[in-house]
Amino acid sequence: MQPITRFLTDEAATIQLGEDLALALKAGDCLALSGDLGAGKSTLARAFLRAVADDDGLEVPSPTFTLVQSYDLRIPVAHFDLYRLGHASELDELGFDEALSLGICLVEWPERADEALPPNRIVLSITHEPDGRTVSVSGPESALQRIARSLAIRDFLSHNEFPDARRRHLSGDASVRAYERVDGRDGLPARILMDAARHKPGPILQDGKYYQQLAHIAEDVVPFVAIDELLRERGFAAPTIYASDLDQGILLIEDLGSDGLLDDDGKPIDARYVESVRLLAKLHAAPAKRDIALAGGIKHHIPDFDRTAMMIETRLLIDWYLPWKRGAPATEQEKQDYAAIWDDLIDLIETSETNLLLRDFHSPNIIWRPEQEGLQSVGLIDFQDAMIGPTAYDVASLVQDARVTIEPALESRMMDAYLADRRAAGPFDEALFLRDWHLMSAQRNCKLVGIWVRLMQRDGKPGYMKHMPRTFAYLEVALTHEALKPLRDWCMKTGLIGPESAN
Repeated sequence: MQPITRFLTDEAATIQLGEDLALALKAGDCLALSGDLGAGKSTLARAFLRAVADDDGLEVPSPTFTLVQSYDLRIPVAHFDLYRLGHASELDELGFDEALSLGICLVEWPERADEALPPNRIVLSITHEPDGRTVSVSGPESALQRIARSLAIRDFLSHNEFPDARRRHLSGDASVRAYERVDGRDGLPARILMDAARHKPGPILQDGKYYQQLAHIAEDVVPFVAIDELLRERGFAAPTIYASDLDQGILLIEDLGSDGLLDDDGKPIDARYVESVRLLAKLHAAPAKRDIALAGGIKHHIPDFDRTAMMIETRLLIDWYLPWKRGAPATEQEKQDYAAIWDDLIDLIETSETNLLLRDFHSPNIIWRPEQEGLQSVGLIDFQDAMIGPTAYDVASLVQDARVTIEPALESRMMDAYLADRRAAGPFDEALFLRDWHLMSAQRNCKLVGIWVRLMQRDGKPGYMKHMPRTFAYLEVALTHEALKPLRDWCMKTGLIGPESAN
């Protein structure tokens, strides 16, 4: 990949570049800042650190005399100034390798220790020009791709009325998506930027398709835009989309707020969960729309949560959880028996009630809007993977929130509220729904136990493993329904459920 070049007209542009780099670099990156005295290296480093800290007032002393200054931030950053370094070997004494293993290293005057710095470092060179400065960034292709992406987002904002926006990291999730909070320096209200580049195809698993295709995972932002339009049309609180680049996968959307369904101690707020499940009852009371037309002739067809999608998700237990639990893969007989059981269970729901399935309707994806009433009090933010499927799925997703324990009393309140609203809205087969609730709970939790392991082993995100005991507790609840007896027997036979099953 060719070096990235950028022309900086003034100090404000240098500060902006530092903020943009703060959203691109990650732990393990070494950024070498090269340039003459007065080139702007310290200005850029200071802006970078304040952006990572999300603190414009962060004190950033020059490390000229101390040689290194460390910051315990969202990503730890060590700021080195090697101008007074006597010899490259002294870099070891400053703890450079340890700092790089824990976070990001910013290095001013890297020429003083060139041979001691990592060969895969990112080099940012600043050159004086008559009317500004030229910056050239070179380094490993993977790092340059991240930097180019951040700069593309800056260009997108500049073209959409936010040229001087203050960008700050908001969150990432279990997917490749990332979010930023964008504050307009000219008084515009804060907005959210969704960074969702097109999925890269994975290995072919079945019928010439990879996992995202088989499970109907959104591969670009078109489904989000389409479902957002559908939800808003029906009176639900999905975010307004102010600007979009569908090709690049960048959306500028409404900030619905920061309150959620949990209190300050991370405990469920009962009334908010009950109102959220009542939203589902409202959603399920009217027929779903399958085809959505967008501007530019783009059409989105909402896929079915079909047998293939259900089966590929349940396989995550076999493919990821069992090998991790046992230290050895499942036997061929176990795989065949498990697949046959799920084939029969999916047969049961062929004629069940279906509607729009939001797919991940639980606490991380629901915004509580206290200033609003009714449907507008529950904000929806994560629905790009929506499908047409059993209405019981989203109810199970919320009542058995994967990220927080729902106690039996609250579970009962939520189920009672949903069932009462559905009965009031018209004919409703409650017994069939309850069977489907247990079945969809089992399907979802069999998927989740595999996902937690996959996130740890493949994606380097071990924090999700803390949800494993809760997921198994939910699975055992699901397996109490008589229709799930074959799966319950299989889980007991393989040792998946029992006193030590989730450890």
